[in-house]
Amino acid sequence: MRMLAAAALSLASVAVLAHGPEKHDNAPKPISAEEHPWGRQGDPKKATRTVAIGMSDAMRFSPAEVRVKQGETVRFVVKNGGKAMHEMVIGTLAELKAHGELMKKHPNMEHDEPYMAHVAPGKSQEIVWTFTKAGEFHFGCLVPGHFDAGMIGRIVVAAN
Repeated sequence: MRMLAAAALSLASVAVLAHGPEKHDNAPKPISAEEHPWGRQGDPKKATRTVAIGMSDAMRFSPAEVRVKQGETVRFVVKNGGKAMHEMVIGTLAELKAHGELMKKHPNMEHDEPYMAHVAPGKSQEIVWTFTKAGEFHFGCLVPGHFDAGMIGRIVVAAN
Protein backbone atom coordinates (compact mmCIF):
# COMPACT_ATOMS: atom_id res chain seq x y z
CA MET A 1 0.00 0.00 0.00
CA ARG A 2 2.83 2.41 0.85
CA MET A 3 4.47 1.71 -2.47
CA LEU A 4 1.26 2.50 -4.32
CA ALA A 5 0.88 5.78 -2.42
CA ALA A 6 4.53 6.71 -3.09
CA ALA A 7 4.10 5.99 -6.80
CA ALA A 8 0.93 8.12 -6.95
CA LEU A 9 2.67 11.03 -5.21
CA SER A 10 5.64 10.75 -7.54
CA LEU A 11 3.44 10.87 -10.63
CA ALA A 12 1.38 13.75 -9.24
CA SER A 13 4.49 15.84 -8.62
CA VAL A 14 5.72 15.20 -12.17
CA ALA A 15 2.31 16.26 -13.53
CA VAL A 16 2.42 19.48 -11.51
CA LEU A 17 5.87 20.33 -12.83
CA ALA A 18 4.95 19.45 -16.41
CA HIS A 19 2.37 22.21 -16.82
CA GLY A 20 3.03 25.77 -15.78
CA PRO A 21 0.82 28.84 -16.06
CA GLU A 22 2.20 29.86 -19.44
CA LYS A 23 0.12 29.43 -22.55
CA HIS A 24 1.46 27.00 -25.07
CA ASP A 25 -0.51 28.15 -28.10
CA ASN A 26 0.56 31.67 -29.02
CA ALA A 27 -0.67 31.38 -32.60
CA PRO A 28 -3.34 33.92 -33.54
CA LYS A 29 -6.86 32.51 -33.47
CA PRO A 30 -8.82 32.53 -36.70
CA ILE A 31 -11.53 35.18 -36.95
CA SER A 32 -14.87 33.73 -35.89
CA ALA A 33 -17.71 33.85 -38.40
CA GLU A 34 -20.28 33.30 -35.63
CA GLU A 35 -23.06 35.86 -35.97
CA HIS A 36 -24.63 37.39 -32.87
CA PRO A 37 -27.58 39.80 -32.65
CA TRP A 38 -24.99 42.58 -32.12
CA GLY A 39 -22.67 41.53 -34.97
CA ARG A 40 -19.57 39.39 -35.40
CA GLN A 41 -15.86 39.45 -34.76
CA GLY A 42 -14.13 41.90 -37.07
CA ASP A 43 -10.97 41.56 -39.09
CA PRO A 44 -8.38 43.95 -37.56
CA LYS A 45 -7.13 44.77 -41.09
CA LYS A 46 -10.61 46.04 -41.99
CA ALA A 47 -11.20 48.28 -38.96
CA THR A 48 -12.33 51.69 -40.21
CA ARG A 49 -11.73 53.49 -36.92
CA THR A 50 -10.46 53.11 -33.38
CA VAL A 51 -12.51 54.00 -30.31
CA ALA A 52 -10.74 54.32 -26.96
CA ILE A 53 -12.85 53.13 -24.02
CA GLY A 54 -11.71 53.94 -20.48
CA MET A 55 -12.78 51.94 -17.43
CA SER A 56 -12.55 53.21 -13.87
CA ASP A 57 -13.10 52.10 -10.30
CA ALA A 58 -15.95 54.66 -10.20
CA MET A 59 -17.78 51.88 -12.14
CA ARG A 60 -18.05 53.88 -15.33
CA PHE A 61 -16.98 53.64 -18.96
CA SER A 62 -15.76 56.67 -20.84
CA PRO A 63 -17.32 57.35 -23.24
CA ALA A 64 -20.56 55.74 -22.11
CA GLU A 65 -22.05 55.87 -25.61
CA VAL A 66 -20.60 55.00 -29.01
CA ARG A 67 -22.30 55.59 -32.36
CA VAL A 68 -21.40 53.46 -35.38
CA LYS A 69 -22.82 52.67 -38.79
CA GLN A 70 -24.24 49.31 -39.79
CA GLY A 71 -21.46 47.26 -41.42
CA GLU A 72 -18.69 49.28 -39.73
CA THR A 73 -15.74 47.44 -38.20
CA VAL A 74 -14.49 49.16 -35.06
CA ARG A 75 -11.33 48.55 -33.05
CA PHE A 76 -12.07 49.23 -29.38
CA VAL A 77 -8.97 49.90 -27.30
CA VAL A 78 -10.15 49.19 -23.76
CA LYS A 79 -7.97 50.64 -20.98
CA ASN A 80 -8.41 49.91 -17.29
CA GLY A 81 -7.42 53.03 -15.38
CA GLY A 82 -8.50 51.58 -12.05
CA LYS A 83 -6.97 49.32 -9.42
CA ALA A 84 -9.60 46.56 -9.78
CA MET A 85 -10.09 44.06 -12.60
CA HIS A 86 -12.67 45.25 -15.15
CA GLU A 87 -14.05 43.95 -18.41
CA MET A 88 -15.94 45.11 -21.43
CA VAL A 89 -18.52 42.70 -22.83
CA ILE A 90 -20.61 43.70 -25.86
CA GLY A 91 -24.15 42.36 -26.25
CA THR A 92 -27.84 43.02 -25.97
CA LEU A 93 -29.05 44.36 -22.65
CA ALA A 94 -30.89 41.07 -22.00
CA GLU A 95 -27.75 39.01 -22.77
CA LEU A 96 -25.58 41.16 -20.52
CA LYS A 97 -28.05 40.94 -17.64
CA ALA A 98 -28.31 37.15 -17.97
CA HIS A 99 -24.54 36.73 -18.21
CA GLY A 100 -24.09 39.07 -15.24
CA GLU A 101 -26.39 36.89 -13.11
CA LEU A 102 -24.41 33.81 -14.14
CA MET A 103 -21.18 35.57 -13.16
CA LYS A 104 -22.61 36.28 -9.69
CA LYS A 105 -23.19 32.54 -9.20
CA HIS A 106 -19.81 31.56 -10.71
CA PRO A 107 -17.45 34.54 -10.18
CA ASN A 108 -14.34 32.58 -11.24
CA MET A 109 -15.89 31.34 -14.46
CA GLU A 110 -13.46 31.69 -17.33
CA HIS A 111 -14.66 32.71 -20.75
CA ASP A 112 -12.97 33.98 -23.85
CA GLU A 113 -15.17 35.37 -26.58
CA PRO A 114 -14.23 37.88 -29.29
CA TYR A 115 -16.76 40.38 -27.90
CA MET A 116 -15.09 40.43 -24.46
CA ALA A 117 -11.99 42.08 -23.04
CA HIS A 118 -10.83 41.21 -19.50
CA VAL A 119 -8.45 43.96 -18.49
CA ALA A 120 -6.13 43.97 -15.49
CA PRO A 121 -5.46 47.25 -13.67
CA GLY A 122 -3.31 49.62 -15.72
CA LYS A 123 -3.49 47.40 -18.83
CA SER A 124 -5.39 47.57 -22.10
CA GLN A 125 -6.85 45.12 -24.59
CA GLU A 126 -8.59 45.32 -27.94
CA ILE A 127 -11.89 44.12 -29.31
CA VAL A 128 -12.42 44.33 -33.07
CA TRP A 129 -16.10 44.07 -33.92
CA THR A 130 -18.25 44.38 -37.04
CA PHE A 131 -21.75 45.70 -36.37
CA THR A 132 -23.84 43.87 -38.95
CA LYS A 133 -27.27 44.94 -37.69
CA ALA A 134 -28.77 48.32 -36.89
CA GLY A 135 -30.11 48.89 -33.41
CA GLU A 136 -29.18 49.65 -29.84
CA PHE A 137 -26.70 47.38 -28.09
CA HIS A 138 -24.73 47.68 -24.89
CA PHE A 139 -21.41 46.96 -23.26
CA GLY A 140 -20.88 46.28 -19.62
CA CYS A 141 -18.49 45.09 -16.97
CA LEU A 142 -19.77 41.75 -15.69
CA VAL A 143 -17.36 41.45 -12.77
CA PRO A 144 -19.84 40.77 -9.93
CA GLY A 145 -21.27 44.03 -8.61
CA HIS A 146 -19.86 46.29 -11.35
CA PHE A 147 -22.79 46.11 -13.79
CA ASP A 148 -25.27 46.65 -10.93
CA ALA A 149 -23.23 49.69 -9.86
CA GLY A 150 -23.79 51.26 -13.29
CA MET A 151 -20.80 50.05 -15.30
CA ILE A 152 -22.69 49.93 -18.59
CA GLY A 153 -22.48 51.73 -21.91
CA ARG A 154 -24.54 51.97 -25.06
CA ILE A 155 -23.74 51.37 -28.73
CA VAL A 156 -26.11 52.88 -31.27
CA VAL A 157 -25.79 51.34 -34.73
CA ALA A 158 -27.34 53.48 -37.46
CA ALA A 159 -28.93 51.68 -40.44
CA ASN A 160 -27.40 52.21 -43.87
